[in-house]
Amino acid sequence: MIPPTDWGVVALVTASCALAAVALGWLLVHSLRRHSVTIHLVVASLAALVTVAASVVVTARAMFLSSHDARVVLVVVLLSVPAGAGVSLALGRSLRSASRQLAAAAALLGQPAYVTMPLPVTSELSSVAAALGEAHQRLAEAHEREVSIEQGRRELVAWMSHDLRTPLAGMRAMAESLEDGIVDDPATVSRYHRQLRVEVDRMAAMVSDLFELSRVQGPLDLNLQRIAAHDLVEEAVASADPVARAKGVRLVAPAGDRLPVTVDTTELGRVLRNLLVNAIRHTPHDGTIQVTAEPSDGHVTLAVADACGGIPVKDLDRVFDTAFRGDGAARTTTVHQGAGLGLAIARGIVEAHRGAITVANDGPGCRFEVRLPLAAE
Repeated sequence: MIPPTDWGVVALVTASCALAAVALGWLLVHSLRRHSVTIHLVVASLAALVTVAASVVVTARAMFLSSHDARVVLVVVLLSVPAGAGVSLALGRSLRSASRQLAAAAALLGQPAYVTMPLPVTSELSSVAAALGEAHQRLAEAHEREVSIEQGRRELVAWMSHDLRTPLAGMRAMAESLEDGIVDDPATVSRYHRQLRVEVDRMAAMVSDLFELSRVQGPLDLNLQRIAAHDLVEEAVASADPVARAKGVRLVAPAGDRLPVTVDTTELGRVLRNLLVNAIRHTPHDGTIQVTAEPSDGHVTLAVADACGGIPVKDLDRVFDTAFRGDGAARTTTVHQGAGLGLAIARGIVEAHRGAITVANDGPGCRFEVRLPLAAE
């Protein structure tokens, strides 16, 4: 049995060696702080191994009676230190390689050349690699959105330039004819004046659409109030009914439950009227447009179903894009309409209400749906 005094010697020797190793290791790590992780690992492992080796050797020399046993311990310790250092060196090189791969991946974030990394050797580096992969995905998606927005902006500028240049050229020709006296008979002069007013109204509508689009694309100031969704439908139908009657189109709005929503009635009314006017414009004579308000999983769905003949499948995902017009048969604009911004404005207003607007071909036409949160009781 080892006497207590010998335990005290062992503890004192071990503590002294440990303090010396910690001090030396700290100095080395501090002086090598800008070097690779491999060097840091080797220094740390050597510090631990030297502490153990020194403690064992000093204790053996102080405690062992047999010099043979002391030499055996010394040989075992000396052989163990290089083995431990080798393991640390191998681990350090693995970590260095993984760190370099992470750095290379970080430099390619958001670029097509980015390659998903295999899981590194430690959980921490694996977390970093996973975070880099997620960041790359977000950057790639943001880049796609940026490209899409820039393309929409270019298309908008091109189409607006064309749509403004054409009426301006006609207005200029008519104004010059009136100014130079080339046209002097009262009927023609009156017709020119009416046409000038029509073209001015058309350009004013384009400018108004541009203003509304810029407004809804920023923080939209909403005057929210609680109202029954069916009341919104009735007001929109009443507003659009004269236009529908003039074209011979029937508007049908079945009575429904008084589903409460908290919305800006002016803005949502604009959305519904826009959808109704579009539906009326593209529904043939004697066609029917149905407007409904129905509950759906904690939401209210306002739907406008027309008989327009449908939208080309390739255009369904883009009808709400800024100034999208599709082919010549697209229903988003006509020669007597504005800049094709109505649906983009509608989407901005609906999303400002934490809702969503969608479209799908349904039966003889298409069905636009505005999904809004149901107001709390």
